[in-house]
Amino acid sequence: MKFTIDREQFLKGLMIAAKAIGSKSPIPVMSNVKIKMCEKGLELTGSNSEVTIQTTIPFRIAEKEIIRDENFGETLVANKFITEIVRRLEGQEVTFEVLDETIAKISDGKSDFKLNSVKAEEYPDIDLEMIGAKFQLSYVNFKELVDQTAFAASTRDQRPILTALNLEAVDGELTATATDSARLAKKTIRLDEKLSFTANVPAAVMTEVAHLLDDDDSLITIAISEKKVVFSLNGTLVTTRLVNGEYPNTRHIVPHGFSYFLEANSQELIAAMERVSLLSVDRENVVKITMTEDSVEISTKSSQVGSATEKISTFQYTGDRLEVSFNSSYVMQAIKAAKCEDVTIAFLGEMKPFVIKNVKDESHVQLVTPVRTY
Repeated sequence: MKFTIDREQFLKGLMIAAKAIGSKSPIPVMSNVKIKMCEKGLELTGSNSEVTIQTTIPFRIAEKEIIRDENFGETLVANKFITEIVRRLEGQEVTFEVLDETIAKISDGKSDFKLNSVKAEEYPDIDLEMIGAKFQLSYVNFKELVDQTAFAASTRDQRPILTALNLEAVDGELTATATDSARLAKKTIRLDEKLSFTANVPAAVMTEVAHLLDDDDSLITIAISEKKVVFSLNGTLVTTRLVNGEYPNTRHIVPHGFSYFLEANSQELIAAMERVSLLSVDRENVVKITMTEDSVEISTKSSQVGSATEKISTFQYTGDRLEVSFNSSYVMQAIKAAKCEDVTIAFLGEMKPFVIKNVKDESHVQLVTPVRTY
């Protein structure tokens, strides 16, 4: 096996595959990247047994030759070392050659490295076949779907189902829902296909896929079967197992018939919360918002540190006087996800879940549960 390749493209491919390789792999052979030269180009595969990423570097990109002098073959090389070597080489091209099936030689004509390599047959078989419910989204729509929901998923393993982003397709609409039981984020987009399925995809994987490329003109193809999901985008395949279990029923959880409404400038509200949160020492970053038609005030109080208060200058409030305490991090993330200049927050009462939304975007809603303070 041998090839000469554009160094930048090689590094880009190695870094994409490396996103799936854990720092401490439970299976030692999976700390390697699988390098395969074939008729498609150079295939680079990384996996931690839960998530697998395979990216293919083509022989040519537009008019530019990327790979030359190739001999087909495959091998396994320690991901940590090959990525750093290619990153630090100074030549525009890198030559990679396997000697005696046990040594990988990497050179740019100036520097020479020899790494121990492992036979590719020792790598586990990974199923990357795209089967099941299959649909396409623009990369822009996919990123928006993930950015507006995935942050609300749980990062704790006590209830694994809450670490997933629930995807449900009904009548040509795809709804993504995330909740950690204290908040909820939901986004709906139209599909070209009339599909019917529900799947619990690890939210962390969805986030990784959403930020894998910087090419907003791309299409992403998604295939969801009974136990796995496969994403295909610009020569890269990502697959992961679905999270087992039944997702909580959130269909009727978003309340209606609100009595109090606050409309405020998103940036001003976030900045005020960031400032008063400086004195919030508890784990939940609790702040209190006090609202009347004449003033809106954000405050926090700590017996150990002190107190802080800030008034909002640009707002419109409808309703009687209301005080609500909440986790400021949750509300700031929800406001950022709403992606609007002026955000609307609708309340039912002091201890009832409240809704954060962009009134110009009915496809997206955020729900946050207040915190009881004494």
